[in-house]
Amino acid sequence: MAASVDPTVNIAEKREFRVHTERVEKLVARLDNGGDPELRAIALELVQTVVELHGAALERMLESIAQTLAGERALDEAIEDDLVASVLLLHGLHPDPIETRVLRALDKVRPYLHSHGGDVEFANVNEGRVHIKLLGSCGSCPSSSVTLKSAVEDALYAAAPDIVEIIAEKSEVELNSSHLVVLK
Repeated sequence: MAASVDPTVNIAEKREFRVHTERVEKLVARLDNGGDPELRAIALELVQTVVELHGAALERMLESIAQTLAGERALDEAIEDDLVASVLLLHGLHPDPIETRVLRALDKVRPYLHSHGGDVEFANVNEGRVHIKLLGSCGSCPSSSVTLKSAVEDALYAAAPDIVEIIAEKSEVELNSSHLVVLK
């Protein structure tokens, strides 16, 4: 069982992660805009080599941790952290397959959907494409279907940023007006 997380800490961590991500993007842009193509190629190769080195070290560490039951529990708790999960995904080391992460995300967003008169059913994942069915909506809220789609989309991409596409069918009642909604 994962420990209870203070939402303000999670927000601060996400903000810190965003700051670092933006810094990396700016540095890469500076490299891309640099005048010397040979220097740019060397810098990018250096970054790639460091990323590969970190990936190899993480892989060894995970193998070592997974050797014990306590290590498995520690890993389960660690992947609840968005930063840890993102780094493991970056290196192709996340222990949970995409379907498991999608199902977990849908379970987390379901109470919110229920509070707005909606729900979601999982259909399948095929080559990174997640198929779901959106059910119901809050009749008194004019933008409720957009709110529900947005909530599901946000939850899924947070849990599985490696999703290629989310394809959501509307419930049978709503199919008369629109057959397919593709969320990206």
